[in-house]
Amino acid sequence: MNPLISVKKLNKSFPGVRALHDVQFELLSGEVHALMGENGAGKSTLMKILAGVYTRDSGEMLVEGQSVEFSGPREAQALGIGIIHQELQLMNHLSVAQNIFIGREPRGRMGLFLDEDKLNAQASEILARMHVKLDPRTLVGTLTVASQQMVEIAKALSFDSRVLIMDEPTSALNDAEIAELFRIIRQLKERGVGIIYVSHKMDELKQISDRVTVLRDGEYVATVSTADTSVEAIIGMMVGRTLTDIAPVEATGTRGDVALEVRNLKAGPLVRDISFELRKGEILGFAGLMGAGRTEVARAVFGADPVESGEIRVKGNTVSIKRPSDAVRQGIGYLSEDRKRFGLATGMDVESNIVMADLGKFLSFNTFLRRAQIRQRASHFISLLNIRTPSPTQQVRLLSGGNQQKIVIAKWLERDCDVLFFDEPTRGIDVGAKTEIYKLLRQLAAQGKAIVMISSELPEILRMSDRVIVMCEGRITGELAASEATQERIMHLATQRESLKAALN
Repeated sequence: MNPLISVKKLNKSFPGVRALHDVQFELLSGEVHALMGENGAGKSTLMKILAGVYTRDSGEMLVEGQSVEFSGPREAQALGIGIIHQELQLMNHLSVAQNIFIGREPRGRMGLFLDEDKLNAQASEILARMHVKLDPRTLVGTLTVASQQMVEIAKALSFDSRVLIMDEPTSALNDAEIAELFRIIRQLKERGVGIIYVSHKMDELKQISDRVTVLRDGEYVATVSTADTSVEAIIGMMVGRTLTDIAPVEATGTRGDVALEVRNLKAGPLVRDISFELRKGEILGFAGLMGAGRTEVARAVFGADPVESGEIRVKGNTVSIKRPSDAVRQGIGYLSEDRKRFGLATGMDVESNIVMADLGKFLSFNTFLRRAQIRQRASHFISLLNIRTPSPTQQVRLLSGGNQQKIVIAKWLERDCDVLFFDEPTRGIDVGAKTEIYKLLRQLAAQGKAIVMISSELPEILRMSDRVIVMCEGRITGELAASEATQERIMHLATQRESLKAALN
């Protein structure tokens, strides 16, 4: 019998990035095949190629032995391949049934009017097959995340999917909800559905998967039997890079008084009882996998997301931060992981972006811009950070990602904040630019700045951090001094979830 899906020597590149190189993968009928790798390993790219979202550059893809080339997701769906993204693709204002059959609703006479009765009956049939008790008339926006996940699965099965791709399906579920999801997955296995399961949680993989394929840096590493392979061996395959090419940068500053103290912070499902201290002259690394809550902690402290409870102290004083402007007044800056949405005004020029966070300093009579002074400061940072732009008046949207990232850094340097959150500061930039940013962060620390660096790249965390805090699912699972931090220890803490076994037994 042919595999449900088989790919050989698959290659995919984006401008400046080789996402996949000679990757192979195989999915059998009735198996759960885990796809593992660190952030940036190529998992998402491979999934999107299989689901028809991306087209491959080269290589072969077979569905039940037949060579295929998808020009879009609908062609993949027509061959029985469904994908459930980590960010659920549902419409909250529509009912369960309407979401399941969106764009394919049954019609009444002459095909003019929606046949609600038939729609709800068809949805009920799929939900009953899954043994899920949901009223098809219920608005999706009123459901729990776990129930919404079931709607997504029902939607995929409505296409008679033989292959189901699940991207981090348990990232927002509690233990009981995960157990219910696993029940559905086992039921689908019995029906011969092949499931590609993407997750960073080692204990989950041991519970639900049959085989594991590991990718690293866009390349195939190995496919192993889950039952016959230890968690340590899988982690070793995931983090197999050597660090000889990334020598640590020595700290030149002396750590001083506590600059920022966070106590028992709660803010949504991914910030649960977070406490930590940050000292002057220190780079505190925040490590963890996708959905761990690292970015959410930064956004809560910065006032970008509402805080439920907890205390924030700056230089020993309790402060109230309800919005980003409050944080900036307290000397806190935040470089977002999504620079285009939250860090830049891409339709404006370079110099305007650089002075944006401290614009009042460049106003005469609180009204007129001091253009010459703005140009002078912008030129200073363009030179300091080696920002490659034809002129300070160039629109930011026309620059490369690396240069855009440097402009966001320049913005917070101009503001001269005492506490700086750098969220994925080197994402999407080349090696040379990374080195420049590493040196800059160390220079800032030497000047007494207190820095939190959030990064998905473990070598980067190990290279730059004086201490490392590790998070998993909204909680801190460990803290490591630089001298004791290793990739393996961080990965163990980042996948720590012992309570799951009890829920499944």
